[in-house]
Amino acid sequence: MPSPFPRRGAGLLLALLAFAQFISAIDYNIVYVALPEIGREVGFDAQSLQWVVSAYAVAFGGFLLLGGRAADIVGRRRMFTTALALYGLSSLGGALATDPALLVAARAVQGLGGALLLPATLSLIATTFTEGTARNRALAIWGGAGAAGLALGSLLGGILTNYFGWEAVFYVNVPLALGAAAAAFAIIPKDATRELGRSFDLAGSLTATVGFTALVFAVVQGPQAGWTSAQTIVTLLAGALFIALFLVFEARGAHPLMPLRLFRNRSLVAAMGITFVFMGTFGAQYYFFTVYLQNVRGYGALATGLAFLPSALVGMIGTKASEKMLGRFGTRATLITGLLLGACGMTALALGMSPDGGYPALLPGVILLSLGQGVAWTAMFVAAGTGVDAHHQGVASAMASTTQQIGSAVGLAILVAIANAGVHTDTGRTLIPGLRAAGFTAAALTLLGVGIALTLRRAASPPPAATSDHSRQRSESDIVA
Repeated sequence: MPSPFPRRGAGLLLALLAFAQFISAIDYNIVYVALPEIGREVGFDAQSLQWVVSAYAVAFGGFLLLGGRAADIVGRRRMFTTALALYGLSSLGGALATDPALLVAARAVQGLGGALLLPATLSLIATTFTEGTARNRALAIWGGAGAAGLALGSLLGGILTNYFGWEAVFYVNVPLALGAAAAAFAIIPKDATRELGRSFDLAGSLTATVGFTALVFAVVQGPQAGWTSAQTIVTLLAGALFIALFLVFEARGAHPLMPLRLFRNRSLVAAMGITFVFMGTFGAQYYFFTVYLQNVRGYGALATGLAFLPSALVGMIGTKASEKMLGRFGTRATLITGLLLGACGMTALALGMSPDGGYPALLPGVILLSLGQGVAWTAMFVAAGTGVDAHHQGVASAMASTTQQIGSAVGLAILVAIANAGVHTDTGRTLIPGLRAAGFTAAALTLLGVGIALTLRRAASPPPAATSDHSRQRSESDIVA
């Protein structure tokens, strides 16, 4: 059962968790705007540049299950503060990097920090706010902070890159992350004494980390190395082998890293599939939007950042709408609505990319995409935590987040390959057909998420008592509006 927090304590905790999500989201998108300058000054080519993004996703996806288990066993405050410290120090390393290998390594360590941070954050929400209205609202605030961070990250990235150089997009994270880590000691209650008999499942941790990391590495590197190359085939087979071993260990272990019985939870399984599709489609649009604005339309970093502002505002509106829709229509209808809005947005955005079209032609797609993103984001993590007991909230959130990050790397790799097919330059109007093809493909793939969402149970009609003023006051007592 969720732990009883005083009203003021719950509000401060949620503010800190939302701020941590804001930092993480800023970092995710702040890099996109700086990518062209990073590529030129650090020495990446057109295909390898995606590793500035994908190294984060590979490490994030590979270590999430370990991060989730660590949050459940070692303690949520310990992992929250450790993750933010890693995040801040690796950001400093990224700013000081002088060649592609060092920068990719710094991004991978940031991914490790993210893998420890996200499960700790989501499990703190799940164990603090009761399932239903209070938790939905907390996740909407958390998701809204992420939506704001994604778009404001673009603006901040544009300003910093324009006036201070690409290194500044990494330096800015250092005080934010370390400051949040320090604040956590005053706001998050001290972790309870570790329960006896609960172990890390070392065999499961190693095989899961190696397996998922190898799998994503192979998919991301496939377009450059060649899908039939020995490197790609061997890495794919190694990833599949280690994942198979991981499942064997989980089935036989006394204290598994990922209890297989969690797969009986239909809501969690559906959330895992949806997060995979969501990040492989929605998440990749920032990359292609940036490429179009800078490499086709000739926008500078600052102008590109400003172009993302409507996305921030509409994304926050979407998360607020998601909270209302979840209470009224349920998780299934909310997810389907968000995914369909996003598919329409991707289609409109692709159509808006033309040799002579201006920024206004892109706005319908940006608005629909961002609205759908806000609606679906909150609902995905509501689904992931539904029906999961407190002792497994960390690993459940890690399971959904693992598929989310793997989907990000896989989706970006596939869509970049589609966009770059037959293209021998990284600037100019000749990029438009590939960018459009990637957008249309992403829109079509989003419909897979709709199909998965249809497997969720329909929302039951709430009894009259559930909408009474007394019940509403009780559900809202766990969270500061």
